[in-house]
Formats: sequence, structure tokens, C-alpha cells
Amino acid sequence: MRLNLDSIGKNYKNVMEIDVPEQLNRSVRTGVSFVDDAFGGDGITPSQVVLLTGMGGMGKTTLALMLADAVTAAGHVALYNTREESLFQVRKVVTRLGLKHGFVPGDEPCIDKVLERAEELRAKNPGKDLFLFVDSIQSHDDGRYENGYTNTATPLNVTQLVTDYCKQTYAMAFLLGQVTKWGEFEGKNKIRHVVDTHVVMKLDEDKRSPTSGERLFVVTKNRFGPAGREYVLSVGKTGIREKVV
Repeated sequence: MRLNLDSIGKNYKNVMEIDVPEQLNRSVRTGVSFVDDAFGGDGITPSQVVLLTGMGGMGKTTLALMLADAVTAAGHVALYNTREESLFQVRKVVTRLGLKHGFVPGDEPCIDKVLERAEELRAKNPGKDLFLFVDSIQSHDDGRYENGYTNTATPLNVTQLVTDYCKQTYAMAFLLGQVTKWGEFEGKNKIRHVVDTHVVMKLDEDKRSPTSGERLFVVTKNRFGPAGREYVLSVGKTGIREKVV
């Protein structure tokens, strides 16, 4: 039986009639080649929100700092807000990695305040793309309670607030997420549904795998491009690079 669209309502359109905003028809290169390739080949799509998870020591913060520096070098604006390390420690890591271009640092605990600062930066830099880095979603406050009280729903609320902001402004965000000692994501599964892309940094512990013992960068979900892409990483004093195997 064929569906009669006229009987449903005039607001329904053929998908071919939908006009996609011009902002979503372009990609923005981060300047870190394997990340740009992982997200579809040409970089990240405006409004895209990426969840980056992995066990301690896998290099999440290192990669995020490198990305913030790289997008600044490319002429964009990067706001890096951390509640995991002091800004003094961030500066020391930036020096150790030899980063040259920098980014706007912050250590604001409430995500509402972070987004206010992001909007100020966006307003002061017309024509430039804004990248927001949040390290980590578990360590930020969603502003729902007095005195910074948080609960198990807070990381989801933080993620939703950042995602809503990015969809409204076409800013792009990398959200760092903590995992348990077994390597499982420490948070509600709903968080994965809210974000556009989920990337896992992990150690390949499969002894039968050709990359056994290597550190991997794996795209497990990507609404703006292919998922399942996997990259072997080399981690050293000067940062993270794709390793040719």
C-alpha cells in the first residue's frame, strides 16, 4: 500500500527539497592529519561534537592540546577549558610538546560559564571557526545546583549543553571522557547518542591482532563520515603521530 503524503500534512517534504545550511557543506581541517582523515578525509564539520575517551596514559590530553595548537595555527580560535590539570601544568606540557601557536586557556568549573566565554570569543573573531575543548565532561558542573554539586546525570547534561551550543553556532567541540580501570566509558550510554562522533584511544590487547601491543585511535561512531577507521599511534615526548606499520 502506497503512503499518501497529502493525507499526512503539508509540512512534509521530499528529502531532496531540504536546503542544507552552507556551514554544513564544508569541512574544517584541524591540522593534525590523521584526525582530519579519520573524520572523513577533509577534517571536521562545523557543529560537530566529538567525544574522546581512553584509559589513562593513552594520550587524550596530549592529543587535545596538539589539536588546540594546530587549529590556532590554521587561523581558527581554540578555547581549552580543563578541570583535570592546573593551567600551570598545561603550560608545562605545551612547552614539553614544543607547541608554538597556543590557544585560549581556561579552568572554569561551570560549563555555562565556559560557553559564555566561548561565545565572547566567537563574537570577537567574526569569520573564524571556534573550537572548544572540554577536559573532562566528568569534572565539569552543569550549573543545576548550588555550590557546584554534581551527580551521575551531570556529565550527560554537560554534553547536551555543549552539543546544543555547537548546533546553534556551528562551533566544534572535543569532549574528553574518563573511563574505568577496565577501559569502559565512565558515563551514561546516552552521552554517546548525544555526540556526533566517538573516538576511543586504547591499547590493542588482542595477541592475534597484527597491531597487538600498539596504541590505537579508533572511530566507533561518526554521523558526519565513516566509522570504523583505525589508526596506530606513536607517542613520544614531542606528542602523538600516526605510526606506519
